[in-house]
Formats: sequence, structure tokens, C-alpha cells
Amino acid sequence: MPSADWRSESAYDETKKAETVDIAWEWLRRSHEYQQEYSNEQSSATSDQFRRKWGLTFSS
Repeated sequence: MPSADWRSESAYDETKKAETVDIAWEWLRRSHEYQQEYSNEQSSATSDQFRRKWGLTFSS
């Protein structure tokens, strides 16, 4: 576990460099729903439906 104080503004200096995709990935990888679905359906995790649901594709 990181020792940074979550209340300290300096602990978040790196986030100032983050791009939208970085923040989106951090949110997604911490989502319990995403983790569960990925684990339960790992064989279909690369399906178009899975990628569209989780915003992992740019096609419609």
C-alpha cells in the first residue's frame, strides 16, 4: 500500500500529467463490476459486446 497521504495535495502531483484515457483506465480497473464480468466471462472478454459495454472500443 502506498504511504502517500491521500489528504495531501502533493500526493496527486502525477495526476496533473494524466490524460483522459489514464484516468478512465484507473476507474475501470478498480470497478468491481468490471472485474467480476471480466473474470466470469474471460473467454468472451474480447467480444465486441464486452468492449462496447465497457467503452474499450471506438466503433459503434
